[in-house]
Amino acid sequence: MNKNLLLTLTAALSLSAAAFAASPDSYQVTGPITELTDAKIVVMKGKEKFEIARGADTKVTGELKVGTKVTIEYSMTAKTIEAKEDKAKGAKDAGKKAADATKDAGAKAADPAKDAAKPVPAPK
Repeated sequence: MNKNLLLTLTAALSLSAAAFAASPDSYQVTGPITELTDAKIVVMKGKEKFEIARGADTKVTGELKVGTKVTIEYSMTAKTIEAKEDKAKGAKDAGKKAADATKDAGAKAADPAKDAAKPVPAPK
């Protein structure tokens, strides 16, 4: 009976902790620390390294040292964003602009057939 109660409580706490731990704009990684400085912490998760910046305002519970298994909750924030024109769209637009310019130039140019001097009828 106690074992079932313990399992039920553990499952309930795990599910609520998982739901609470990561909001849509935050992420979580767990693994051993491979590198540690005042400015960053590097954690291995499988074969992947996670290098995460940290500062004086980072909340730390426990003692951090290389080899210690930690769970880090972090978020990603953009520092700069540069929009670039789609190359395929840019080429298509450039081709269309060139065709439009040629069409406009053709419409503005004099039509030789229209502007040619009309023959004057010969005197009778």
